[in-house]
Amino acid sequence: MLQEVLPDKPGNGLVNLLVDHERAAVLKDLSLHLSSITLNDHQLCDIELLTTGAFSPLDGFMVRTDYESVLDRMQLQDGTVWPLPVCLGISAKQARQIESGQSVAIRDPEGFLLAIMHVEDIWPIDKQAEASATLGTTDLQHPWVRHLFEREGSYYVGGKLEVLSLPLHFDFKQLRRSPREVSFLYKKLGWKRVVCFQTRHPIHKPQFEMTLKAMQEAKANLLILPIVGLTMPDDFDYYTRVRCYQEALRYYPPGTTLLNLLPLSARMAGPREGLLHAILARNYGCAHLIVGHNHANPGIDSKGISFYESRKTREMVTKWSEEIDMSVIGFDELVYLPFEDEYRTRDEVAEGIQTQSMSADEIRRRTRLGRSIPEWATFPEVVTQIRKAYPSPRQQGFTIFLTGLSGAGKSTIAKVLYAQMLEIGERPVTLLDGDIVRRHLSNELSFSKEHRDINVRRIGFVASEITKNRGIAICAPIAPYANTRKEIRESIEAHGGFIEVHISTPIAECEKRDRKGMYAKAKAGLIKGFTGVDDPYEIPETPELRIDTTGISPDEAAQEILLFLGRRGYI
Repeated sequence: MLQEVLPDKPGNGLVNLLVDHERAAVLKDLSLHLSSITLNDHQLCDIELLTTGAFSPLDGFMVRTDYESVLDRMQLQDGTVWPLPVCLGISAKQARQIESGQSVAIRDPEGFLLAIMHVEDIWPIDKQAEASATLGTTDLQHPWVRHLFEREGSYYVGGKLEVLSLPLHFDFKQLRRSPREVSFLYKKLGWKRVVCFQTRHPIHKPQFEMTLKAMQEAKANLLILPIVGLTMPDDFDYYTRVRCYQEALRYYPPGTTLLNLLPLSARMAGPREGLLHAILARNYGCAHLIVGHNHANPGIDSKGISFYESRKTREMVTKWSEEIDMSVIGFDELVYLPFEDEYRTRDEVAEGIQTQSMSADEIRRRTRLGRSIPEWATFPEVVTQIRKAYPSPRQQGFTIFLTGLSGAGKSTIAKVLYAQMLEIGERPVTLLDGDIVRRHLSNELSFSKEHRDINVRRIGFVASEITKNRGIAICAPIAPYANTRKEIRESIEAHGGFIEVHISTPIAECEKRDRKGMYAKAKAGLIKGFTGVDDPYEIPETPELRIDTTGISPDEAAQEILLFLGRRGYI
């Protein structure tokens, strides 16, 4: 049995890909003789939503005809509305080992068997075409464009799934209900109509007012369906957000609201993502979806222009609403009127009336900087939960990441900083110098581009763990590649401060200081792949500090960094 379809809603069944115990035993035996595909975090989200029916009517990862149809016309091959690809990416090496007609074992990162896929299609990915069609951009500032180009495999494999087990979760189990379980709960509670609020932010006062207005307009109860899969790199972690939702629930009238977690890997695809959210809401038994200001918008592109117009998302979902059997409740930005002590959408405010506004992004920014959040913007209990997880800079951990050419002065400055931080004595301090890490953590690695990246990522991982635990990490690798530095920044800023310091000493000065003669050997061709000679150093575009050590001492350079830390409130 590949799937079971239950008529949970007239005309629209929910797919269930979980097999029974008897079939599971057969598949376990079969898996011993099959090639395996190990899923990453994004793919784990997709397989969970496929399995539970949240992605109904999909019954597996898309085959090529459905994929191309979705790109071209936002419909599956059979005409069913579907806005975004749900595909399983694999490497070229894996693609060479799999053929159509075979079956493969699908496993989680620890090797646990989740499913068997019956392969129908394998094809190379045209990432440029996919990004242009689904996201409307190939700008690497867009998080999903970056995912496609830097993390996605080079081939897709598609086919139906037989699922033995859902991905394992050990947190908030009571809030991880399937669409079926949520629909059954509506019946138990006697709910007739439900409006869905899908979000990746905590619920602040404007969002609270928006949901109340939507409930009143639709004469419906409310399902809060927050994303707890993958969102934007700088979003609050979902543990904190869920605690914030639980606090905000206290403000709704009793018996009117239900919280359920959505393990979605967000594409942040603006209008197309809004349509996907509407389909998800329908599959969770809702009749209405709230589409607010900047719904599923990742922000601004590399030219400073918003990726998507807010009204375009509302228009897209409204256009297809009848076909997907969903109603849209759209809102412009909600603003606060201090004299009236109330919230209205911006288009409801007469000219000349004083208003105040603060987006969820701005609240997050103020939190990370340790700045106050006004009472009108959010609930005090929500602020308490956020402050516990994201304290002011003085209580945060942070990483000082010194990058620059060999001989620029990074290691010496790092040692000075290390001594000064120990002297201050407010937090534990760890020095992660490039040579030290090479000797103790990466001694099996060569100096190839791939291995240098691995070494820097290891430094970044250790620094993120130190930062997460509110210590200070001082790193001093060359770290020549911009993408790797950006990846490390994102991983560390999720937990605390990241201060990138470009030691911009010119190469001519670095050569003068080169006691080992490495630059001379590289120029003579005796050393290959030496940064600054025959391998590039990609200069940081927007570091927190840029210091040329040509005419200053290490103590003076360290002093500049300490002054910066003081201005930002870290020390």
